[in-house]
Amino acid sequence: MRKLLLASTALVGFALAAPASAQVVIGETGLTATVTGTGASDYLFRGISQTRSRPAYQLNAELSHASGFYIGGFGSNVRFLGTDARQEIDLFGGYRFTAAGFNVDVGGIWYTYPGFDRAPGQFGLNYAEAQLKVAREVGPVNLLGQFNYSPNFFGSSGDGYYIEGGADWKTGVWDVVLGGRVGHQWIQRNVRFGTPDYTWWSVAISREFAIEGIGTISASVGYYDTSIGRSDCAGNQDVCRARALGSISFKF
Repeated sequence: MRKLLLASTALVGFALAAPASAQVVIGETGLTATVTGTGASDYLFRGISQTRSRPAYQLNAELSHASGFYIGGFGSNVRFLGTDARQEIDLFGGYRFTAAGFNVDVGGIWYTYPGFDRAPGQFGLNYAEAQLKVAREVGPVNLLGQFNYSPNFFGSSGDGYYIEGGADWKTGVWDVVLGGRVGHQWIQRNVRFGTPDYTWWSVAISREFAIEGIGTISASVGYYDTSIGRSDCAGNQDVCRARALGSISFKF
């Protein structure tokens, strides 16, 4: 379940795990290649740990055109209870444009789990989502909104609807960025997914430290929680509980 920390904010260097990135303009083609590496204390997707509270190592690659079209891929380690899934590889694409002062992103994502050996009686993990994201800058604040829909969500759990809102504030104090998010996930077949419909939220701060002639170190730390009690969390696990998420990354 690709965490859109790699693209959900317009503020470079702040997302839910503060990624480090490299960007290359490809001649006069109008194409730009971006590669983003992320190391974090956990992989949270909509507030739920995908690594069972273990560290996450992720790579995101995107090829975008000056026209606004883009395609890309994302990879991460994962660990789900009762499955042998250990990798997530996602493919995504879409179109970005500006309308009435809003930055709009319309696209889709295909989530896959290579190497997953589906046991008898288990449901498939792969699924697709359509996505709409909208952002607008108001002074030092970047306001964010998102809507996703899947016709057959993770674990063959039926229709999945998701909304999210948030803001990133350039505080002007020591170059610190303060960000907050709140989202809600609706799931048609809750038993198959493993949780009830739920809300999650987060507050995080980040800062970049430039090293002349080398690159930039980014540090981020945040607090994340969900409305899911442990008894309702995917087999009585602790992957839905409140936690801190931190990272230090290098941008070159």
